[in-house]
Amino acid sequence: MSDLVALAYPDLATAQQVATNLGAASKAGLVEIDDLVLVEHQPGGKVKLHQPSLARSGAAGGAIWGGLIGLLFLAPVVGMAIGAAAGGASGAMVDNGIDDTFMKDLGSKLPPGGAALVVLVGEMVTDRLLSQVRIPGEVIQTSLDGISEAALRDALARPRQPA
Repeated sequence: MSDLVALAYPDLATAQQVATNLGAASKAGLVEIDDLVLVEHQPGGKVKLHQPSLARSGAAGGAIWGGLIGLLFLAPVVGMAIGAAAGGASGAMVDNGIDDTFMKDLGSKLPPGGAALVVLVGEMVTDRLLSQVRIPGEVIQTSLDGISEAALRDALARPRQPA
């Protein structure tokens, strides 16, 4: 089961840097990210959601399955191409994860120019992930247990300097 974590930042650039850091932590196996959205409260009052495309992961999965099926018919390259196209199209059309209405409501509560990072986190290596926190932020909502939320708040209150 995934946990929701919403963190507020003073601007979109800072939230984007944290999202980049989370991506690196995901590649290192420290966290499994089920969904990630940047919520921006633009100076004019509009709330904009920045959602990464799921088409890439769908295309990769489709290519693998297409290649395997293509091997059965002695045409793995054709199978991979068809599988990638089908997987990419289905990944682009699927919008599962964090509810857009929830995020827009959350964004409207941010100060103009502010941003939030909203993440659905699957598995994580909590102590190693929190030790990598380098950018301060404010926890605005989580579904974490009390101990994990307190550790997150502490890590965000006292970020470490880059190594």
